[in-house]
This record gives sequence, structure tokens and C-alpha cells, in this order.
Amino acid sequence: EVQLVESGGGLVQAGGSLRLSCAASGFTNDDYAISWFRQAPGKEREGVSCISSSSDSIYYADSVKCRFTISNDNAKNTVYLQMHRLKPEDTAVYYCAAHKSAKTWVFSLWALWSEYDYWGQGTQVTVSS
Repeated sequence: EVQLVESGGGLVQAGGSLRLSCAASGFTNDDYAISWFRQAPGKEREGVSCISSSSDSIYYADSVKCRFTISNDNAKNTVYLQMHRLKPEDTAVYYCAAHKSAKTWVFSLWALWSEYDYWGQGTQVTVSS
């Protein structure tokens, strides 16, 4: 059974940094992609960034480009989201999600939450002004 566990959220002042981790277990092969989504109160879940298991394909939402960096440590089965220059509007619950069979996936669909097979429980990120 695939499990995704997020960690690293917390309270930070605007302009600060946080690193989120998504520890994945249960995959039987390396044919998957992992994305970060976020959801603020009263708003729809938003795709933040996506990375394939080989790191060949990486995508970012326009709102986080040049501030966030996604990376993949295959030895630890962990995907990281390094967040810099955080803004109050980045406040949300951050989720990691996995899409299996990524080698045949249309990666342009990465930001659609319905494309994912597994989800973590989420970690809260709060950015104070």
C-alpha cells in the first residue's frame, strides 16, 4: 500500500523559508510522479509543483516560480519542497500526491487534483505578515 507522509510545515514570517518533506512508501517501481498541492480556507486545491521520480519532468505554478524548488531524493524516497520568500498568500494546508504510471502520463495535466491516485494527510503552512 502506498503511503505519503508530509512534514515540515509551521509558522513563519513573511520573507522567510520552510522546507516541506513528503516521505513515500509502498511503490513497487519508479514509475510515478509526485506533486505538491495546497488549499487555503475557502479556496480550491491548487497545484504547486510536480516532479517525476527520475526528476526529468519538473513543473511549477506561476505563483511560486523562482521562490519554490522541488527535488527528489530517491535514496530516501522523499520529495522536498523548498520554499523561500514566503508570502501571507502562501498560507495553506500543503499536500503531496502521487500519480502512478507516470511514464504514460500527460504531464500537462499535473495541476489537476483528480489525476492523482494517492494523497498525504497534509501539513499546515502559515505565513504571518
